[in-house]
Amino acid sequence: MKTLEELRKIREKAQGEMKLRESDYRYKVVVGMGTSGIAMGAREVMKAILEEVSQRGIKNVLVTQTGEKGLSSLEPVIDVIEEGRPVITYGNMDVAKARKMVAEHIVNGKVINEYVVSTTN
Repeated sequence: MKTLEELRKIREKAQGEMKLRESDYRYKVVVGMGTSGIAMGAREVMKAILEEVSQRGIKNVLVTQTGEKGLSSLEPVIDVIEEGRPVITYGNMDVAKARKMVAEHIVNGKVINEYVVSTTN
């Protein structure tokens, strides 16, 4: 039997996937903005992603935020979600890595393996 927290996570994941399918976005970038993420620079990372997406004129990306992801030792954490592909979680991000993630992953479709901390289907 699953706990209430496990069921909540399953529901949130399903809702997120449904929203992504209903949108015109190819990528959904989710920045962990819980207390530990913010303390480790998540606000600056999110700002860098938004600036990079804007400067490049990218229209098929939704950038959003979430709370704690349970990966406090790897903060700031970013999920890159693309329909039909595994969710890529990047960890220990900073402004430079975030800008590179947009250039490589979002623009060129290349996962930056040295930043990956998790992949899930």
